[in-house]
Amino acid sequence: MDTPERYEQLIAFLGSQLPAPVDQDVDADGDMQFVAGDPPEVVVVLTQSSVVVSEFRGIWETPLKFVTRPRRVGVIKWRRLPETALWNALGALLKGARQARLARFQVCQYCGQNTAPEWLHGDRVCQSCANRQSGAVH
Repeated sequence: MDTPERYEQLIAFLGSQLPAPVDQDVDADGDMQFVAGDPPEVVVVLTQSSVVVSEFRGIWETPLKFVTRPRRVGVIKWRRLPETALWNALGALLKGARQARLARFQVCQYCGQNTAPEWLHGDRVCQSCANRQSGAVH
């Protein structure tokens, strides 16, 4: 199989395996970044020679500035692997990244919603409940 065809198959595979919605972006070097899930769960960067799978993470640098800091789970040099091994390895990395991310979610003690860690305040309180509990008016 030639490289352009395999590259297109990788894009299709990612589109079918990543949780919706999937935001797709291409940088100046032509590398494709996929951020998948709502809230985001997985970040994948596809280059001409590798696939980098990361768990979505981020930090609030200020109360108004959120910065993503994906945590790398694995890298596959996709040109080097036979087709079946590639799909199996990539599927396993995607599953692992999602499981790691979702394991960090916590249930809000007030509303019971499963909440991403960057939206938690104090002891298992989501952003919405923290605003209500503090008496903040917006």
